[in-house]
Amino acid sequence: MEIMWLHAVLGVISLCVLTPSFGYAVPLTKSFSAAQDTSFEDQPKCGYESCPKPIPGMLNVHLVPHTHNDVGWLKTVDQYYYGSKNYIQKAGVQYILDSVIRELLHDPQKKFIYVETAFFWKWWSKVDDTLRHQVKKLVNNGQLEFIGGAWSMNDEAVTHYQSIIDQFTWGLRKLNDSFGKCSHPRIGWQIDPFGHSRGMASIFAELGFDGLLFGRLDYQDKFNRMTKKTPEMIWEGSPNLGKTADIFTTVLYNTYSPPPGFCFDILCDDDPIIDNKKSPDYNLPKVVKEFIKYAKRQALNYTTNNIIMTMGEDFNYQDATTWYTNLDKLIR
Repeated sequence: MEIMWLHAVLGVISLCVLTPSFGYAVPLTKSFSAAQDTSFEDQPKCGYESCPKPIPGMLNVHLVPHTHNDVGWLKTVDQYYYGSKNYIQKAGVQYILDSVIRELLHDPQKKFIYVETAFFWKWWSKVDDTLRHQVKKLVNNGQLEFIGGAWSMNDEAVTHYQSIIDQFTWGLRKLNDSFGKCSHPRIGWQIDPFGHSRGMASIFAELGFDGLLFGRLDYQDKFNRMTKKTPEMIWEGSPNLGKTADIFTTVLYNTYSPPPGFCFDILCDDDPIIDNKKSPDYNLPKVVKEFIKYAKRQALNYTTNNIIMTMGEDFNYQDATTWYTNLDKLIR
């Protein structure tokens, strides 16, 4: 099987194909041409409408730039947002959003997913009207897509369902009031909770989501699923709700981290891609070989020719240029 990269793989998850008969594919939002820059507000091209078609007979590798921002953990919410107390953890969410938005505005082919409405709202409430208008365009053309959309990425097994519904209602309402239909999340993105619940799956299904992706599960369960090629499933939710509580679910291959050696964030120690043949540190052939090897190995655990690679980690993209520069080189 050949390996190919969609030119628009720097993209957003939009679960464009989700039918049991087809299996699982995660086509990403297609690149946006500057020539199409007419009226984003009147002609939104977000969601499924902006999805490219996977190419049959090839391994479609989807690189998904993302950041995971805990709404309180080792630091308080404000300490995380403003980037204070960095001796505890080097994390400043305001810089992530500033940096990512700047990159998206600079290049219409760049894309990004964002999850935690609590942090986004703190940032949104401080920006001026000009930038707000620009960000709305990014949402309407599919460059910036909200995933999950709740106030935070809640725990599941010990959290009361009413609290979950309340905080999803608050987060989704803020997004809808600010951006309209193009901000409506289509999948649950539960990459970091330590444990999952059937009730949570039911809530996602009842919210109208098309799928659920998560990263953490018991290592024995994960080994069994990967070995038997069953990391994708239809999760049967509440028996009282019938099929309306069922939701397509997949286990991410590498929790939610990038492949080993391919973390290009300022918080990472991996080498950048050096594509200058005159440099004594030229490493492009080695990097490409390793990437293809990893992609093929990951694909062995899934039943379709579409695999997702999560290119990001905790509080990544405080300097988004480091990520996008190297991802561009990898795609080329």
